[in-house]
Amino acid sequence: MCKVEKTQELELNEKTLKNWPSSERPREKLLTLGSASLSDAELLAIFLRTGVKGCNVVDLSRKLLLNFGSLANVFRANQKEFCQHHGLGSAKYVQLQACLEMSKRYLAEQLIQQGSALTSSKATRDYLISELRNETREVFAVLFLDNQHQILKFERLFFGTLNSATVYPRVVVERALTYHAGAVILAHNHPSGIAEASIADKHITKKLEQVLQLIDVNVLDHMIVAGNQCYSFAENGEILSR
Repeated sequence: MCKVEKTQELELNEKTLKNWPSSERPREKLLTLGSASLSDAELLAIFLRTGVKGCNVVDLSRKLLLNFGSLANVFRANQKEFCQHHGLGSAKYVQLQACLEMSKRYLAEQLIQQGSALTSSKATRDYLISELRNETREVFAVLFLDNQHQILKFERLFFGTLNSATVYPRVVVERALTYHAGAVILAHNHPSGIAEASIADKHITKKLEQVLQLIDVNVLDHMIVAGNQCYSFAENGEILSR
């Protein structure tokens, strides 16, 4: 099919979508009811903007979600996995990565603005989820804070397999001294999707609390990210050095 015919086909698909009631069209629905009112398919449709031959953008989004399994899997896909699906390409992949990075930077800025409320801020949880939920292997990271709990640095320190990561307390201490940190928030992900603390997680948390206390650095929390869920040691009364 020539370029003109393809363009005409896309325009026909979009005209069909425009015939929908305004309350059912994703863009109008977002403007009227807010983004939280949209389904995953509707949000993806706004991102994609146009459909493909014989399929409007909403139906295309539904098919893509069915193929990928979830919206999270769309975000997690590498370029090759993303572009092999009909209706997606390198340009869309670049756009998606830019959107994800902007979200991370926005959440990071929100953290900085939270100041002393950081230790219990929803922004902290959201930021850590955005950073770690798409990791396919276990990653152990640390938020280094000053004595007023302002962010100094977020750093991924240890990388493991899908099931475990080797954490060296000496390295955490060295990085805390490098940043002149007064407190830290520990974080790691569970690629399994289970937001629970294992015996090993509890052991390393206590070990890090002990060694960091020796240099007067408090462990404010240890958060475990599993998909869009987050387990907090502090909220469950398992942090001793606060």
